[in-house]
Amino acid sequence: MTSGPSIDGVLVQWGERLFYPRNRIVKPLPPARLDALTQRKAAVIRGRIVATVSRRAAQVMVKVTGGGRGMAAIAAHFRYISKNGRLDIEDDRGVVDNGKEALHDLIEQWRFGGSLIEEVSHRREAFNIMLSMPAGTDPKIVQQAAREFAQAELKDHSYVMVLHEHQANPHVHLAVRAESRFGARLNPRKSDLHRWRETFAEKLRGRGVEAEATRQATRGANRQAEPLWCLKAKAEGRPLRDGNARKAADPYRASRLGAMEAWAHIAQALDASDRPEDRRLAIAVTRFVRESPVFREWAMARQRAGRSPVDAPVRQQAQDRGPEISR
Repeated sequence: MTSGPSIDGVLVQWGERLFYPRNRIVKPLPPARLDALTQRKAAVIRGRIVATVSRRAAQVMVKVTGGGRGMAAIAAHFRYISKNGRLDIEDDRGVVDNGKEALHDLIEQWRFGGSLIEEVSHRREAFNIMLSMPAGTDPKIVQQAAREFAQAELKDHSYVMVLHEHQANPHVHLAVRAESRFGARLNPRKSDLHRWRETFAEKLRGRGVEAEATRQATRGANRQAEPLWCLKAKAEGRPLRDGNARKAADPYRASRLGAMEAWAHIAQALDASDRPEDRRLAIAVTRFVRESPVFREWAMARQRAGRSPVDAPVRQQAQDRGPEISR
């Protein structure tokens, strides 16, 4: 058994791929050395592994729910999230107000503050974002984390936020002006949404709430959203060619295989450790993966094909072979 730099190095190498997908390239490990930076990174990765596979920490939700094409739509959203002024509205300056008069002033401020927003616009002038946590989370902490999230991610934009705590899941509605104070326009992409989830989870953890923002692939989820072009083709009754269908499935399969490979390397490294807590964590990782929807889906497919259900693939290497989690 081993410990120290070799275990920490593997955790950092493959854990960053699981939890920080911006690191797309997994580089070969340098010669093992136990430096302070590697130790700190490995400790963070261990914490995220434990939160994900053992404690099953709550997953944050950050969702763009739409946006206003003109002041009429933006004003309607303000009235909706504030319950027509009955709930407190907080702006990017930290000013909190309520009531119909305050709501009217806010609408006029947005209309004329910066480039004029026409009543109806051909482009999106605001984005509506919702940040949510499961029932049982302290709504005030959700609000505080959402405030810190907005200050970090939307600092150059005008925005307002309203806490909704009257429903099962406490959540915050954020309305963000698309044009920044410097004229740049907000255009959220998939990578931005993942970063936003990470930021929101980090702010919650900073306030003592165990929260995670792991990707579906990392969790072994098998929900696969169809690309827009597939949905349009089906709506128009156009058949999908086999090549197109495979193309649509390729990113889904690649992300799941990549995550399974990373979990396999992590489980193997932890199992080889001389620390009992690492070996216990290796068992928890293996159980987590084998209970995941993707693993069960692959295992059932292999059973139907007459192959061992334990040998579900975790990454394509030499076509169909690769590391396996087989505990």
